Amino acid sequence: MIKANGIHHIAIMAADIREHIAYFSDVMGFQLSALFDMHGVPGGVHAFLHMDDHSYFSVVQLPAVKDIPIQIGVTHAGTGAGPCAPGTMQHLAFRVDTLDDLLAIRDRIRKKGINVIGPLDHAMCHSIYFAGPDQLTLEVACSTVPVDPKAWIDPAVVERIGITPGQLEAYVNPDDYSGEGGTVKQPPYDPAKPHQAYPDAMYKAMIAAPDDAILKATRFEPPVKVSV
Repeated sequence: MIKANGIHHIAIMAADIREHIAYFSDVMGFQLSALFDMHGVPGGVHAFLHMDDHSYFSVVQLPAVKDIPIQIGVTHAGTGAGPCAPGTMQHLAFRVDTLDDLLAIRDRIRKKGINVIGPLDHAMCHSIYFAGPDQLTLEVACSTVPVDPKAWIDPAVVERIGITPGQLEAYVNPDDYSGEGGTVKQPPYDPAKPHQAYPDAMYKAMIAAPDDAILKATRFEPPVKVSV
C-alpha cells in the first residue's frame, strides 16, 4: 500500500526569518541546513532546519507578509484550545521518544527563557505547550503506546459530527492502492475539488501541462558549489 509515511517539512511564514532561525536553532536545537532564495518566488527566502534524517522544519519569508497582521482567533489560535480560520494551523506538535526526553526538552526550552506548561497526560500522549515567534502555538508530545482506534474513536463523536458507519469503515481501512508506475493522468478540472489559489488561467495551464515539462522547467541546483 502506498501512502505518505511522514512529514518531510512543514513551512511557517515569518515576519522576520532571522528570528525564527534563531529560535528554532537555539531553543529547539534544530540545525540550520539550508537558506536560499525561494525557488520561483521573487523576493522570497526559504530556510530548512534539520530535525531528523526524514523531517525538516521550514521557514518562509515573503515581502508582502509585513502588511498582513496577526489576529488571534483569525490567523492564529494563540493557544492549544483557541479557534482560528478553517485551513490554518491551530497548533504544531513536535515529537520525542520517551517521557524522559519530554522532560529534557522542557528543560532546554525553559533554560532559554521560554515559559512551558506541562506535561499534560492525554492518555494517548504526554504533551508540553509553549509559544514560538509570530504567535505560534507549539507542543512537544510523546506517545509511549500506539493509538488504538478501537479505544480512541468515540462513537458519540462519530455520530455528532455526522460520519456514517460506512464512512467510518472506509476511514479506518483506507483502500489498498500501490500506484501504477506514475502513469495516472491529471484528472479534469473539477471546481468541487480543492485547488491551489493561483490565478485561474495560470493554474489551469499548469495542470494541463505535461508532467515532464513541469519537471524540466523547475530543476534547481544548490546555491553553493561544493567540492566532492
